[in-house]
Amino acid sequence: MIYFYDGSKTAFLTAFVLAFRDGQAVLSSRGCQLSLAQETVFVTPEPERAKKAEQRLLKIDPDCMNDLSTLLRSGDQDRDMVALNYFKLLVKEGRPVRKMFAEECVTAAMECIRRVTFEIHRFHGFVRFMESASGALYAPISPDNDICDLLVPHFRARLPEYPFVIHDVGRKKAAVYDGSHVFLAPLERAEVLLSSDEKAWQALWKNYYDSVNIPSRERLRQMRGYMPVRYWKFMPERSRPTL
Repeated sequence: MIYFYDGSKTAFLTAFVLAFRDGQAVLSSRGCQLSLAQETVFVTPEPERAKKAEQRLLKIDPDCMNDLSTLLRSGDQDRDMVALNYFKLLVKEGRPVRKMFAEECVTAAMECIRRVTFEIHRFHGFVRFMESASGALYAPISPDNDICDLLVPHFRARLPEYPFVIHDVGRKKAAVYDGSHVFLAPLERAEVLLSSDEKAWQALWKNYYDSVNIPSRERLRQMRGYMPVRYWKFMPERSRPTL
């Protein structure tokens, strides 16, 4: 049986209850290839059922919902099954399992979580804000994982007086800080009118980058190690190369 759900925590917990005793269960929040013999269920989130499941899981492991929240943000294609198998093992063992690395499902879950948290750390240095004509700051990003709102606390602490928008262009959503409050909003695309100061600073930054760069000693392999190519397109100092 394939259980399709909308990717939310409530829907996952609802699907988890339905699929728990199904040894052949496949859980997916994305489209997948179906065979003629496979049956499908489109899971409707049930808040009460999900709440009861959450309470039972928290009795086993008080930190397990943090693991679930992080797993559901993963961009890994297998993240739904990774989460399902991890929580099935949690219930089976009746105790926290995150250090049971001999279990394949635990290793897979911890690797998904590590990639999400590591990307958050990376983006603390990779986000490039641009000043708009209104004075608000705008930063487009295209992360592998669903993390734009998780970046806000870092930049809110560093830029408390400036309203800003972090726009996940791939997922068409944005985390917005208006100077007092933080909220998520859908954002298909954005047209930003840059301030004259921003244009001048970008030109200076590019000029500086070009002046310190030595083309004959350019080490692209090392550069890609420190700054993966997929992040270059939103960085004014480095345009995306043809590879």
